[in-house]
Amino acid sequence: MLRTLEDPPPVLFSLGDLSLLDRPAVAIVGTRNATSYGLRATATLARAAGEAGVTVVSGMARGVDAMAHEVALGTAGGTIAVLGTGVDVPYPRENAALHARVAARGLVLSEMLPGAPPHAGSFPRRNRLVAALADVTLVVEAGVRSGALITATIADSLGHLVGAVPGPIDSAASRGSNQLLRDGKHVVAAAEDVIALINLTPRGRAVSLRRSPDALALPEGDEGVVLAVVRDGPRLPDELIAATGLSPSRLAAAVGALGEQGLAGQDASGWIRVLAGAGE
Repeated sequence: MLRTLEDPPPVLFSLGDLSLLDRPAVAIVGTRNATSYGLRATATLARAAGEAGVTVVSGMARGVDAMAHEVALGTAGGTIAVLGTGVDVPYPRENAALHARVAARGLVLSEMLPGAPPHAGSFPRRNRLVAALADVTLVVEAGVRSGALITATIADSLGHLVGAVPGPIDSAASRGSNQLLRDGKHVVAAAEDVIALINLTPRGRAVSLRRSPDALALPEGDEGVVLAVVRDGPRLPDELIAATGLSPSRLAAAVGALGEQGLAGQDASGWIRVLAGAGE
């Protein structure tokens, strides 16, 4: 994944579990000066990703990054911290204990020599590694000139999916993330949206992020046709029309019937997905 960069690192130093690099990954990034809303959203999304077996990647800055690492550490997916210092140099110093926990139970990476202190250019270079290592980059809160937006821009240039959490229009911390949404990036308005984005990536499709699709018995008629598609991953209506051959009206009727049965439905972002608890 790093070879897709124009300037891939010639070497990486690591502390921890390298097997985390083999899992689907989401980068959760944002402002160092996160609001209480931003921290709550970060915790919710990092927990959802980690519990689905998705690794959370971030840059171990204070604020959004630190919260993402902290929450993901206790999940099946685990977490990867990419540093703008030597791999053995906690930064900021207030994250020293978090650095030790990630090194012991997750993975810490850096292209800088061990012992190297931070400098002005090291953090943008770190951001390109975060973007390359993650299948999906999610911006929770970010100003208009932030490192999180740099990460999102690099991820977009690599062809990776980019999403953002909507924020208040009068919040400086949300101006950058709202700008991403205005520019057409994916809306992440619920924990399920993170898994939906991962399911659209090659690595996400290659593993089971939910229960086995066979656990869902298919109903008859159009509902069964629709459920057969969305049990392999959420779809937008246009994608379902193309995949099933149903007309828009028949698709709407089928989705409505599936919703009444508690099997599938359309979320606020427009994705049609299997509902939590279906088939259990």
